[in-house]
Amino acid sequence: MADALRTLDERITGCRACPRLVAWREEVARTRRAAFADETYWGRPVPGFGPSDASLLLVGLAPAAHGANRTGRMFTGDRSGEVLYRALYDLGLASRPDAVAADDGLTLRGVRITSPVRCAPPANRPTPAERDTCRPWLVRELDLLRPTLRAVVVLGAFGWQAALPAFAEAGWTVPRPRPAFAHGARADLDGLALFGCFHVSQRNTFTGRLTPAMLRDVLGGAARAAGLPVRREPPNGATDQVRAGDPS
Repeated sequence: MADALRTLDERITGCRACPRLVAWREEVARTRRAAFADETYWGRPVPGFGPSDASLLLVGLAPAAHGANRTGRMFTGDRSGEVLYRALYDLGLASRPDAVAADDGLTLRGVRITSPVRCAPPANRPTPAERDTCRPWLVRELDLLRPTLRAVVVLGAFGWQAALPAFAEAGWTVPRPRPAFAHGARADLDGLALFGCFHVSQRNTFTGRLTPAMLRDVLGGAARAAGLPVRREPPNGATDQVRAGDPS
């Protein structure tokens, strides 16, 4: 399975199916942000990150222009990732509390992170057609993860709407009517526990709509449903304060 997932990840990085997304991701990589002017951007589709035998899957939205589109790894190098990886670390699911580069040594424990759209979209808004064009990559990833997958956390309404059809195509039974997205929502897909969580976007974390404690609560519940050991008390240095700053 690990070899098949690596092959899938390699295929994903070569996709050029959506002209608008290809043009945008490559333009961002060429012009760069001033703070990263000396860096070489990834500028390609971003594959999933985490072990091939993960029992918990996190589903986001799409790579950030100067985050994963720069570093080549999901939620790495941006403010959303700072919040997400800190929460995973606090729960004992990540080896370090931050993600700054693809070669920083970060590993995940029983968790994989993916997204329904693999290229950074303008204004962080993929079109429905781009979402649907990208869906087969997620469906195939779900196929490969199915033997060990026990729980899923979907970050945000867009990811929820994109993920449910993918789960259906991958063979899980999605209830009718489809479960509505909400923070803390939970649904059962043939024994797969599906959780909803507000996205770790700056709009949510800076305004307090999503606090670190709220995020840890959902991730912790999902990890337990997946059979993963969870640290009950955050380690020293954990904080419920989100640092403000420029958008990622």
